[in-house]
Amino acid sequence: MSGWHASLALRYACEAQRSVARFVHNGPLRILQSLYPEGDAVCHNVLVHPPSGLVGGDTLDIQVDVEEGAHGLVTTPGATRFYRSEGLTATQQVHARIGPNARLEWLPLEGLAYNGCLALNKAVFTLAPTAQLMAWDITALGLPTAQLPFLQGRFEQHLEIQGLWLDRGCIDAQDQRLLNSPLGLNGHRCMATLVLASGSPFSTATKERVAQQTLERLNAHALRPSAGLTSPNPQVMVLRVLSPLVEPAMDLLRQTWSDWRHSVWGLQGRAPRTWAL
Repeated sequence: MSGWHASLALRYACEAQRSVARFVHNGPLRILQSLYPEGDAVCHNVLVHPPSGLVGGDTLDIQVDVEEGAHGLVTTPGATRFYRSEGLTATQQVHARIGPNARLEWLPLEGLAYNGCLALNKAVFTLAPTAQLMAWDITALGLPTAQLPFLQGRFEQHLEIQGLWLDRGCIDAQDQRLLNSPLGLNGHRCMATLVLASGSPFSTATKERVAQQTLERLNAHALRPSAGLTSPNPQVMVLRVLSPLVEPAMDLLRQTWSDWRHSVWGLQGRAPRTWAL
């Protein structure tokens, strides 16, 4: 069997000062009703994959286009599960293009790498010179609280902002140095990354403000020893976190996302409804 293949093309457009979402799909992949908890300027959507998980050979192909002046926020109702494979790779791939003066917030809930999975999780973003992006990725290896550790399998990660930033990695369950060394994951089983990016350089004042706010947030959080902020170039800022479990990492990312939203865009951190479920 070759697995399930599902695709979705999501387009945001600014119409009469309202961000409007339209989509077409093939297979079990849907966008729920558009919500506007912040008013017409920002369109909130929930991406739903009814099977709720991927096995070997499954492919989810997601295309997002944010047209000029539009602002879309995409999340999911629950974790994306990569189940045990019999030999084929399960693939989730996202390609997003963000147009002039447009914004995208790509904020899916965590990905869970089950024991024995063979998985590729790939997201590529392309920004116009005046576009901006906030995106995160949270990955958990195994199910520690259920006593189901990640002992076999492989999880590949590819996060890219074209021309600006590329983060790639492969976690093999047999690689004990990577999983447990102080120079690797140091025994943690959750990795989280939050990215703020712009199609043109941030001002010095903006970067300093974001850095100061983030440092204050980190200093007050229990994950301070395993978290840090970097800026690989003038257009990208990256918060990285290691945690034993998903919940503390998600807590830190949500707080930081809210800080950045207010600091850079002048918007409140209005969390999507599904985060409260």
